[in-house]
Amino acid sequence: MITLFGREREVAQLAELVDRVHQRGDALVVRGAPGIGKSALLAVATERAEARGLLVSTASGVQSETHLPFAGLHQLLRPMLGAAGQLPTRQREALLGAFGMTDVGDPEPFLVALAVLNLLGDAATRRPLLIVVDDVQWLDGPTTEVLGFVARRVRSDPIVLLMALRDGHPTSLDASDVPELRLTGLEPAAAEALLDAQATGLSVGMRWRVLSEAAGNPLALVELPLALDAGTITDETAVLPLTARLEQAFAVRLAELPPHTRALLLVAAADDGHDLASACAGGGVVTGTELTAEALAPAVAAGLVELHEQALRFRHPLVRSAIYHKAGPTDRLAAHAALALVHARDPDRRAWHRAAALAHRDESVAAELEGVAARARQRGAIPVAVTALRRAAEVSEEPAAGARRLLAAAELAFELGRGDEAAELIAMAKPSYLGELPRARGVWLSEVLGEGRNEGRNEGPARIRRLVMTAEAAEAAGDRELALNFVRAAAIRCWWSDPGWEQRSRVIALAQRLAAGDDDPELLVTLATAGAVEHGAEVIERLTKMRDTRLDGGVTRLLGIAASTVGAFDLVGDFMEISIADLRTQGRLGLLTRALSTQVWRQIFCGDWAGALLVAEEAERLARETAQPRRLATALGMLGLLAGLRGEEERGLVLAAEGERVLGTVAISSVAALLQHARGMIALCAGRYDDAFGHLWRLFEPGDVAHHLIWRQWVISELAEAAVAAGRPEPARRAVADLEQVAARTPSPLLHVGLRHTRALLADDADAEALYQDALGADLSRWPTARARLLLAYGMWLRRRRRIQEARVPLRASRDAFDVLGLLAWGEKARQELRAAGEASDLRVAPAAELLTSQELHIARLAAAGLSNREIGQQLYLSHRTVSTHLYRAFPKLGITSRAQLRDALGDTSRD
Repeated sequence: MITLFGREREVAQLAELVDRVHQRGDALVVRGAPGIGKSALLAVATERAEARGLLVSTASGVQSETHLPFAGLHQLLRPMLGAAGQLPTRQREALLGAFGMTDVGDPEPFLVALAVLNLLGDAATRRPLLIVVDDVQWLDGPTTEVLGFVARRVRSDPIVLLMALRDGHPTSLDASDVPELRLTGLEPAAAEALLDAQATGLSVGMRWRVLSEAAGNPLALVELPLALDAGTITDETAVLPLTARLEQAFAVRLAELPPHTRALLLVAAADDGHDLASACAGGGVVTGTELTAEALAPAVAAGLVELHEQALRFRHPLVRSAIYHKAGPTDRLAAHAALALVHARDPDRRAWHRAAALAHRDESVAAELEGVAARARQRGAIPVAVTALRRAAEVSEEPAAGARRLLAAAELAFELGRGDEAAELIAMAKPSYLGELPRARGVWLSEVLGEGRNEGRNEGPARIRRLVMTAEAAEAAGDRELALNFVRAAAIRCWWSDPGWEQRSRVIALAQRLAAGDDDPELLVTLATAGAVEHGAEVIERLTKMRDTRLDGGVTRLLGIAASTVGAFDLVGDFMEISIADLRTQGRLGLLTRALSTQVWRQIFCGDWAGALLVAEEAERLARETAQPRRLATALGMLGLLAGLRGEEERGLVLAAEGERVLGTVAISSVAALLQHARGMIALCAGRYDDAFGHLWRLFEPGDVAHHLIWRQWVISELAEAAVAAGRPEPARRAVADLEQVAARTPSPLLHVGLRHTRALLADDADAEALYQDALGADLSRWPTARARLLLAYGMWLRRRRRIQEARVPLRASRDAFDVLGLLAWGEKARQELRAAGEASDLRVAPAAELLTSQELHIARLAAAGLSNREIGQQLYLSHRTVSTHLYRAFPKLGITSRAQLRDALGDTSRD
């Protein structure tokens, strides 16, 4: 039984995780300095898990393996891969493709991660599972990404995931919400007890020195006495960092080993993994002598390595590091050259070792590394592809070839959301070495990387001019796709902040020239984002004709964006639901996040408030997971608005403030307008009318960062309502007069719905009733929220004119409509008005569905639609066991016992 000194609290924490695995799963990152005891703590957890009958799966990162795609994941899953055949087809293909076991094209990383989650979940249903991953800092990037994905989703599975991570090595886990256990040095009493147990007979002075220099580090307490006794730690080396001193303590033992043992150890330290045969073969190449495991016997006796069947393992990662860095540069190059020969049948390993063996540039090695990148990308290991291309550029003989490879690496880094790395790679790819089209691609990539970064300098029109000129140059050079990329970038900037019609018309003209036809989705998106008013009628007409045409998800996403931008939210769902389904299936979570954001506004404006909350929460989670700050700010703004409508003023303000913090100082008018819209709605629902007017008026004020020509169309009725209640109708009348001119040029449905409402709100008594009747007489079947608000406003108008009996009818109707929609703040307002009209109104009885958490409701709605647990898991990127757990918790809250009862129990919230 393993005993640790001074770690009782930490051992108890891990023991609790293991012991309660049947009730709930969990994940934990154990973080600390080298030698602080991370591995020992994991060993204690492993021992306890095995004693309790858990299945244990382990993996360990190796520094020389960081460039091998999914090497760590394959190590972890190897015992379970036989069950991969039970996975859904796309997940199985993605996972096996990631391991190079089948040929698939560009598997989405999140599909690989979902496959791993389900494979682990299936294994855990047969026997609870402990997953132990040591030295996470040395794992390949794709494996670390998958572990983070799994760690955030294991709580409903009988799985405990423990990961040890060295301080000072940032990984993707740092930005996740996985809990951490940070190890520090042992308390003095525990440090003394460990030292006395390991090193007896030390003099008082030596004992004091070891305790002082070790600073509670357990490995140092074991190793420093040996080094001090041998005289290898001097006063001069004592000033080095503890890690360096420990490396020296290990390295000194090398001098006592035979030359062939040292050579074999160096090859093993440089090798990718723990394979004993490869190390012996490589050592034989270096020494010119056939070597066997017997050559390692002196190293085993010295406590540097351990042999387990056909595996060679270093006692500690610092031993490997000490051996490698103690060797001279010539010896290291020779070791890698030998390993390149040993791994001749593995093109990836061969290429990396050839690159490590270089003392000069070599185009053949650069070409091999380019092949490594291509294979890594095909397997979905894009971080590895970036590293390979970067190294290929470093060893390229021709500057132009190196610049081209750096640019390719930058594009892949951008795909990963690593903007800083992509910008660095672009800067390294000197434009003078690139041809005209590659230079243009570099400009385009710099543009999309800088989206929003420079807007605060008010260079919008100048930037758009440069984009159009570059697009024209790309068109002239014959690259239509690249030209369209520039047009798209210019159009989105027109949406963010209006550069004026002259610039917008140039963008539109170029898009029309490049379009494949009048119904080209790229053209429709450009017309909508750069000319929503001027071309709104044209866009709506074409979208209406296309709504019943079966199109793929990539096309429908563009059409959904076009519909939302021109205010045709009643058309958005026809396109976006197809796109969202396809993006879920493909595992393209970055684009899915954007599609969900568009879908939320369709649900908000068209009255599916329960659905809007679910989709906004999912968009917020995915925006964090895919590192999209602008999308995260958008999702937080939407959640803040929804909170305000439910009467949760404080929560709404917190969410809006977080959205503003995430957006920072970037002057993107469309997002700033959204956040002011949210703040205005929160204040309006809370009865703070002056504040509501102030927030919403910013969208109408030229020069304000939140001023937005299109978004103001969507909030005109809220502005008018706040203005009337605050006694400030004149500014609202000026805004309406301006938008009346806009409405004459575009059939934007949301604008016209809002204007009809606003005309009635601002009208004189003589005209108001007719205007209310006109607004209510319009077809509002797809705008139930607008209709409910109109009924409330009309009822309030009637009551204030003492037409009490007449007022009660629209007030009752509005109350009932708000209750069904779940808009608690407005429902309470309707009740207050009814009480003022002399009619009591019972408090709203919340439907059972509102007792569910958001995720429970989301899963219940999908189950009510007939999806199986596995199908729901694939949609929401959860294990099917997690889905089952949520349904198990939801059934008693809904008062039901079977899936067949879900649709009735959910009522209106089950609609798609």
